[in-house]
Amino acid sequence: MTYATLIYAVDDGILTLTLNRPDKLNAFTVEMANELVHAFNRASDDDAVRAIVVTGAGRAFCAGMDLGTGGNVFGLDEAQEPTVQDMQDRLDDPVMIEGVRDTGGRVTLAIYDCKKPVIAAINGAAVGIGATMTLAMDFRLASEKARIGFVFGRLGVVMEACSSWFLPRVVGLQQALEWTYSADIFDADEARRGGLVKSVLAPSTCWRRPMPWRASSPTTARPWQSP
Repeated sequence: MTYATLIYAVDDGILTLTLNRPDKLNAFTVEMANELVHAFNRASDDDAVRAIVVTGAGRAFCAGMDLGTGGNVFGLDEAQEPTVQDMQDRLDDPVMIEGVRDTGGRVTLAIYDCKKPVIAAINGAAVGIGATMTLAMDFRLASEKARIGFVFGRLGVVMEACSSWFLPRVVGLQQALEWTYSADIFDADEARRGGLVKSVLAPSTCWRRPMPWRASSPTTARPWQSP
């Protein structure tokens, strides 16, 4: 399958999944959400894929939701009035999926349910959904050029994509509250100190194999995605 907002490339068991709207700093759209859900479900069941690396094309990882689209940017149907019972019994109803459910949350749950290890290679700006989508991934690596922010307080909206559940479990409650209350954008070193990312790498650094889940194989260098 060909995607409009992603590059799906498998090489020797490693799927590199690239968010591919570089002219928009890979801003998130409903189309991207649907393609990400499909891509993670596809990779989860594909024996040719042994691990997944997620990164962004160009100089950003994902600059958050694309607020330049018309209408409800999340693609939701504001005329619907779902009940609590609907949320329990109708989550798989296409009407609920397309009109009610949290768009970013569907992506996060697809990542969480994926049977393959998922690594975020945060190569630049990662704010809003660009940050929260990484929380369900197994590892997060950041370029020195990465800038990360849970900026929902600036917009007067609640945290999305299951992030109020994941973030405290990744970095601890106190650190999660500090980042979300302040809504500041912070650098990769702050992300490492706070426990969000495992390591910070120079933009020219390569991530190398073999990896823990692989049997012995030749070490291959892959360029870090950066301008």
